[in-house]
Amino acid sequence: MTVTAFVIDDSAVVRKHLTEMLAASGIDVIGSAADPLFAWTRMAARWPDVIVLDVEMPRMDGISFLRKVMAERPTPVVMCSTLTERGCETTMQAMAAGAVGFVTKPKAGLKEFLTDRSNGLAEAVRAAARANLRALARTTAASPGTRISTAPALPTTAAGAMAETTDRVVAIGVSTGGVQSTEVVLRQLDRTCPGIVMVQHMPERFTASYAARLNQLLELEVLEARDGDRVINGRVLIAPGGKHMQLRRSGAQYVVEVKDGPLINHHRPSVDVLFRSVAHCAGRNAIGVIMTGMGDDGARGLREMREAGAITAAQDEASCVVFGMPAEAIRLGAAQDVVALDGIAGWIRQGAARPLGRRPTAATP
Repeated sequence: MTVTAFVIDDSAVVRKHLTEMLAASGIDVIGSAADPLFAWTRMAARWPDVIVLDVEMPRMDGISFLRKVMAERPTPVVMCSTLTERGCETTMQAMAAGAVGFVTKPKAGLKEFLTDRSNGLAEAVRAAARANLRALARTTAASPGTRISTAPALPTTAAGAMAETTDRVVAIGVSTGGVQSTEVVLRQLDRTCPGIVMVQHMPERFTASYAARLNQLLELEVLEARDGDRVINGRVLIAPGGKHMQLRRSGAQYVVEVKDGPLINHHRPSVDVLFRSVAHCAGRNAIGVIMTGMGDDGARGLREMREAGAITAAQDEASCVVFGMPAEAIRLGAAQDVVALDGIAGWIRQGAARPLGRRPTAATP
């Protein structure tokens, strides 16, 4: 079945090239418009499967339009914005508001990017067309965008304990639909949670905005990882876009390595790279979770974690925006448990509290 798309961008050149590139990739672009208000009128005649949306446009910004779409006629939306600091922050807001995916337009070499069929936009549109909008709506509604306290404030005397190396390490891999889904999980965890290392498929510079946003919303400390950062209780280290992240042991401590490297499973950072390092360094002290996302990145790494004695889980199909990565992990036997999104945080807490050699059961918070 052919996927239909509608392109909204204030640049006529961008609209022309995106339309031609998507058409050459087998996607039926049924129309385009310079701003959301024109688009709404034109789409009313024939509504697309997917909307490709710029962020900064005249008359109505992309986020306001996205909220209108999700409220009045829920449709998968892929953001396509320029790689700027402001654009990254705005796109993160859009993802939190319900956008399924995003692709960045470079400031230099824009024409080459727009005509390159391997730039990732066609794949993002196809993935968006398969998105579980019911799950996305539940996830977005569960992310209110205000700081959430999941536990009473810790007394000052506990500050030292929070900086001690944890025996457990939680590794999370996520892609399409993950901006909303990871917030649902992380906001249910408090500062006693073992250190978390996470790969969310994102381009360079987006991960910094993503981490900063989560850090403002959550009890946990959330950072874009830097080489040598320690993995400690109550801290989430997110692999930076364009770099791989690996876990390594430094004496009694866990730290992360952030380094360049080739694309693995078409991604950098790659979930498989992280999970394999966790299997090697943490073994049965690790807890691994693979969540919503397109493709199979992380499935083999999660299997290696399980083989090394870690406890592992995959998000269930009903709560996934895109049931790709978890489905492959389940198929390979990498996941001991299949857990709904709302139960992942409880499952992690049980895993962190378990004696070594035992695994948690699926739980709701």
